[in-house]
Amino acid sequence: MAADKKTIEDVLLLIPQQQPFRFIDNILELNEDHIIGTYRFRDDEYFYKGHFPGQPVTPGVILIETMAQTGVVAFGIYLLMLEGLSSDQIKRLVTLFTMVDECEFNDIVNPGERVIVKAEKIYLRRGILKTRVRIERENGEFVCCGVLTGKGVEFNEK
Repeated sequence: MAADKKTIEDVLLLIPQQQPFRFIDNILELNEDHIIGTYRFRDDEYFYKGHFPGQPVTPGVILIETMAQTGVVAFGIYLLMLEGLSSDQIKRLVTLFTMVDECEFNDIVNPGERVIVKAEKIYLRRGILKTRVRIERENGEFVCCGVLTGKGVEFNEK
């Protein structure tokens, strides 16, 4: 069953990453098997000044983080909600991104581009979520993909 608009809004509010390190703007589709999200790389993103001066390109590590925020963090939050965890319980968790595998880059992402992030669940067991994630351009062109794994752990404030 697909998530409703209110549930999607709740998931977006629970994502711990914030600007300038938040790379998910919206969720277009969400159910127990997959998620589709979007992000527009703004022209003034902090990393473009040094990567590369005069010819800015979105760093590959940022593309991996973009895949992780949609395909592991947002998707994981939704799956925890389905398991009955409350917003307060989820807020106490931080997602540890534990592994990226089979990562492949096909093209670059320029400032101003909006990308579509698609993830499908491989498994969720013992609190570990493994997903197959890909980034595409709005026209469907493949940019990059990977298999990403993460898990929520209790955040201990100091």
